[in-house]
Amino acid sequence: MRIVTLSIPRQTSMQFSGHTWNVAGEKVSECLEQFLNLVGRHFDIANHQSNDLNLLEAMKLNKIFPLAGLGLFIFIPNGFALGQVQYVEKVDGQGSFPIVQPGVAATLYVDSNDFAGVIRAAGDLQADIVRVASLTPAIVHQENGLGTNAIIIGTIGKSRIIDRLIADHKVDVSPITGKWESFFIQVVPELLPGVANALVIVGSDKRGTIYGIYDLSEQMGVSPWYWWADVTPEHKDALFVKPGKYIQGPPAVKYRGIFLNDEAPDLSNWITDKFGTVPPGKNPPIPPGVANYNRQFYTKLFELILRLKGNYLWPAMLNNAFNEDDPENPRLADEYGVVMGNSHPEPMLGVQKEWDRRHLKTLGSWNYAKNPDVLENFWREGVRRNKDYESIITMGLRGADDTPMAPGGPEANMALLGKIVDLQRKIIAEEVNPDVTKVPQLWCLYKEVQDFYNAGMRVPDDVTLLWAEDNWGNVRRLPTAEERKRTGGAGVYYHFDYHGSPRSYQWLNTSPIAKSGTRCHSRSNMAPIGSGS
Repeated sequence: MRIVTLSIPRQTSMQFSGHTWNVAGEKVSECLEQFLNLVGRHFDIANHQSNDLNLLEAMKLNKIFPLAGLGLFIFIPNGFALGQVQYVEKVDGQGSFPIVQPGVAATLYVDSNDFAGVIRAAGDLQADIVRVASLTPAIVHQENGLGTNAIIIGTIGKSRIIDRLIADHKVDVSPITGKWESFFIQVVPELLPGVANALVIVGSDKRGTIYGIYDLSEQMGVSPWYWWADVTPEHKDALFVKPGKYIQGPPAVKYRGIFLNDEAPDLSNWITDKFGTVPPGKNPPIPPGVANYNRQFYTKLFELILRLKGNYLWPAMLNNAFNEDDPENPRLADEYGVVMGNSHPEPMLGVQKEWDRRHLKTLGSWNYAKNPDVLENFWREGVRRNKDYESIITMGLRGADDTPMAPGGPEANMALLGKIVDLQRKIIAEEVNPDVTKVPQLWCLYKEVQDFYNAGMRVPDDVTLLWAEDNWGNVRRLPTAEERKRTGGAGVYYHFDYHGSPRSYQWLNTSPIAKSGTRCHSRSNMAPIGSGS
């Protein structure tokens, strides 16, 4: 399993009934703490200033579980909202908001002008209330249908009611305004005419609002793994939100994601059993027998990532092409709110299988020294195709099938690789944004690529450096104090299992949690989150 993260500072607070809760001060057993952190179940810490976090501390600030490429799933069936103040209860209290009372559920409101992903997630909240209470709340998009008790969901600048409440000083959004992926949930009595009690879920941006929705679902008892692991929530006839305000964000780790790799045979066999194979075609060229990693699969994965407060995905790539196997995949990823990228050997949003299906028989594997014009056009098409979607572009070049770009190492190839990066930046400026520094990019220092960095090769400061361990859970190097000043920041790419030379280790948990914990404690300012294989 591989871990991919890119990091920024974060501060969080939780306020209920006039109290600020310091979850960081609560004791958690060392064993449970390491397990949660290292398999990826990251929980929020209150009042934690994270400008100088070590790995384990930063990991607690966000939560995501590994979904292994081999199809192995890790979960805690009843461990919902771990590390957070429990603000949803089964009993009424003074000033509480009733999500569900015997026989009746609060109305859900979301503006029809809000992000499509927010409107979709509001539908998930409706379904989650059915899962828990067997009652179906109404969803409305107009103020005149709110009813006595209403859950008002909205993104700042995208919801007419939320924006009016802000202008009328009925809700204070200053703790989250302009911040990345932040939200608050607040009980507000007599918020609007005819509304005796309201629960507002306000997000600073699309994912902030979505996280707020899913945070409430988890507090109600719906596991993020309800579909993947068949986790049936406990039935509850009543659900109440305690009075007060819960604030979360922004995250310490800006991009938190998983990589579905070495996904065959197990996950690909499951995909074929459930969804069949991709219909063969000539435009785009798709051979027979390709496991159908389609929108039905990926939307379930997108939802899981978001429920776990992740936001980033490298898709399956051994024999698949995310954009071409189902052309709806990239559009739906963006609609849901998942940032897409590609693995370390696949630059410029073009994947190896797209190249192989077109050129392998005539040109062989991609090789810039032999086919610069063809490869340049391939890269240009990749970024052009995805320019309207939220992505992080992998930079540089490695050889096909996880091999070096060419023999000879940095001494023979550094000048060529530098030329390639310059060309890729030029293409991004021409196809995506003339200010290339505004386009998220990363350079993954995996295997032999770190040798280029050690030999003196550098990329522009706005490109994130994704540091990798040695495939065996031993972190090779993390940024120095000077390197941490780079505007592009840094990330961690970490294995819990591995397929490759000199020896594969899969199916078993070969990297002990204690070892990973030691590695995490010994490194500072980075936070591994997510997985692949």
